[in-house]
Amino acid sequence: MKKMKIKVIGAGLAGCEAAHYLSSQGFGVQLYDIKPGSFTPAHKSVNFGELVCSNSLKGSDPYSNACGLLKEEMRTIGSLMMEAAEYSKIPAGGALAVDRDKFSAYITDKIKSDGNIEVISQEVTKVPEAPAIVATGPLTTDALSADICSLFGGGNLHFYDASAPIVSRDSVDMNCAFFGDRYGKGGDDYLNCPMDKDTYTHFVYELTRADRAILHDFEKGEIFEGCMPLEVMAARGEDTLRYGPFKPVGLRDENGNKFYAVLQLRKENAHGTAYNLVGCQTNLKFGEQKRVFSLIPALKNAEFLRYGVMHRNTFINSPEALNADFSSKGNPLVFFAGQMTGVEGYVESAASGLLAAVHMARKLSGKEVIIPPETTVLGALSAHISGANEDFQPMNANFGILKSSETPIRDKKQRYAFVAQRALDGVRQYKEKLCQ
Repeated sequence: MKKMKIKVIGAGLAGCEAAHYLSSQGFGVQLYDIKPGSFTPAHKSVNFGELVCSNSLKGSDPYSNACGLLKEEMRTIGSLMMEAAEYSKIPAGGALAVDRDKFSAYITDKIKSDGNIEVISQEVTKVPEAPAIVATGPLTTDALSADICSLFGGGNLHFYDASAPIVSRDSVDMNCAFFGDRYGKGGDDYLNCPMDKDTYTHFVYELTRADRAILHDFEKGEIFEGCMPLEVMAARGEDTLRYGPFKPVGLRDENGNKFYAVLQLRKENAHGTAYNLVGCQTNLKFGEQKRVFSLIPALKNAEFLRYGVMHRNTFINSPEALNADFSSKGNPLVFFAGQMTGVEGYVESAASGLLAAVHMARKLSGKEVIIPPETTVLGALSAHISGANEDFQPMNANFGILKSSETPIRDKKQRYAFVAQRALDGVRQYKEKLCQ
């Protein structure tokens, strides 16, 4: 069976993770992607594993952050994404941020230099025959989306996703900005742009009244809370941003001054020449983005290297369509992976590709499929996409979805540490079972 070539559709994070794992188990893989002949509205690079929104992979501490725990679980099983992140990481305090160009270049080189993987630059318009893993992401092309809808009886839903602008470091007015992490943790990884009350109030006023980009009719749908555009968030109340992405708590300049609100900028590349406006995903017209963000004193002369954009994300009603191993309920050797399955986030998407590949490899080897325990993040995400849910929505990694996350431990820090250690022990035992 191992001479059979497995089709993997899509060379994003999930697809590359799946192809890499299957190759490591001795399987031949045909990896299909539309690049470089075509691009989705959100993609710009010819490389695989492109990060289209933030360059942050979220928290890195497995004992205090569920996404950090998920990353450690993936390292235990063997993850290409975690290799690439280690190679390309840049300072970001308690978060794992990467130089996005180095990150995707590392993944692309690994895939293209792998003798077991044949890269085919071609659009796939129909769900392929088994064995196959479909990992075409939230911007799946129209033809394939229609075929997936047909396969699952019209079970596709959609929501909006948005990305934040990026500005040149040299264009930030350092007379109105200062380096520093919240509570002094992690060094000087963030560039802070403070505002007084009048400036902040005026910014929110203009932000909520600025012209937004026109969306096509086919893109209309729900906005996912995890990618809420800044202008939509601000419209919920004048103080919403001050208690969200602009919160000033724990941030003081070199003179110890506190501020009414603070916009943080995070390094976008290893050289520190470009900075991302943290939490400022937006759907404003480009000219309006420049006008409104330039109201912040430190950004009054900012050079925008990339404006924020908003695009459609599609996902499957997975509890109706997929099993806990990410296979189709109609065909046990046709798997789906990535954000289209209802996991939300870079790391979560890659994790689903890894899991789909693990289960595919075991099925093709005649072995029993083993689902990770629900006390692990990997297992909890598997349960989320397959469990009964009348209003299925995408889910990020969080401690709340782990089975028996509640413990007698009342201290939050100690409770998270206990839950994390239990998960790490569980995933190590899971890895041992996979090797049997």
